[in-house]
Amino acid sequence: MQRYFVDSTQISSPDRITVRGDDVHHIKNVMRMKAGDRLICCDNRGTDYLAELVSVSEGEARCRILETTASRGEPRIQVTIAASLTKGDKWEWMLQKGTELGAASFLPFTSARTVVKLDGKKAGKKRERWQRIAKEAAEQSHRGQIPHVEGVTDWRSLLERFSAFDRVLLASEKGGRPLREALQESAEEHLMVVVGPEGGFTETEEREAVAAGAVTVHLGPRILRAETAPLALLSCIHYSYGEMGGEPL
Repeated sequence: MQRYFVDSTQISSPDRITVRGDDVHHIKNVMRMKAGDRLICCDNRGTDYLAELVSVSEGEARCRILETTASRGEPRIQVTIAASLTKGDKWEWMLQKGTELGAASFLPFTSARTVVKLDGKKAGKKRERWQRIAKEAAEQSHRGQIPHVEGVTDWRSLLERFSAFDRVLLASEKGGRPLREALQESAEEHLMVVVGPEGGFTETEEREAVAAGAVTVHLGPRILRAETAPLALLSCIHYSYGEMGGEPL
């Protein structure tokens, strides 16, 4: 069943939802829905609404709420992916797949070996595009919330963010603790995973990250691409916390 995110202001009464914006075009012209068809609306706060389409015009789609349930697509643990900008569309691919896998938010950054550079205007347009990608991926994967995509930050500013998380895990090609061992120590609820650019982190950056509170971890003997490593980390974390089916390890 087709899924759409709505703002809380679009829920006008206990049994009415009005869909506006680009989603109206999708409902009317792409899905070709008619009165009586059913869809799911989500308030981006973890609540799903099974709704029936009452009417659709150029500007809005009016729906009647049939059932209200808690969203099932949100993991208990909140994982922020901090990933260095990568060449081509690799970062967008990671963003899409990371959203499907349950990441809570994304933080793009630049470090010493980051090749891609964005000026203020281009970075703003990129962020708008990235947020749209996250929204579409959240709808497709039946998420209860759209992950927030932050603006591009630099390495120093990223280090200052570490203290806001229960734990920060930094993927290192040079070594570090086994990921399984690091995850078994405690049950944090707010994690950040940090993955560098194609050339990896410098030794100075790794020392600075550890000094700021990060734990360096390694992901085995294989060298993963910059866009693959965040997804591997996220999947392992969710599996260890029982978010991929089964009980926590």
